[in-house]
Amino acid sequence: MKIAEIHKLKNVKLQTITPDKTILDASRKLVQHNIGALPVCDDDGQLVGIITERDILRVTAKDGGDGVSHKVGAVMIRSVHTCVADDDIETAMQVMTDQRVRHLPVLRDGKLVNIISIGDLVKATLDESQEEVRHLREYVCG
Repeated sequence: MKIAEIHKLKNVKLQTITPDKTILDASRKLVQHNIGALPVCDDDGQLVGIITERDILRVTAKDGGDGVSHKVGAVMIRSVHTCVADDDIETAMQVMTDQRVRHLPVLRDGKLVNIISIGDLVKATLDESQEEVRHLREYVCG
């Protein structure tokens, strides 16, 4: 199964944030949309980083309440691991495992089109396995 096939199942609008927003802005957006990470895009829509719940926890643990006033651009991860829509799910899982990340922005023709989580990949793999089992049972049972 390809990454692009997961997005057919997701009816979620891509949420992003700009580097000039605060950690508080990012936190509110994560909570509002019940998500764990935000791709950070510049004014031209180019991916320049990613900020996750863990990044926010780290800055608030270090700086306390003052941490929420920091800019996203100062806290975000700049070296973003990505995948492309034509990648196999297994490839994305391997990147997540090797790089110890839970979210991968998805690019198509160099442009950000979505973001996937490890949960999205597990669900897609489980759905695919269940479908294969169903087909095998139908085949065996006639």
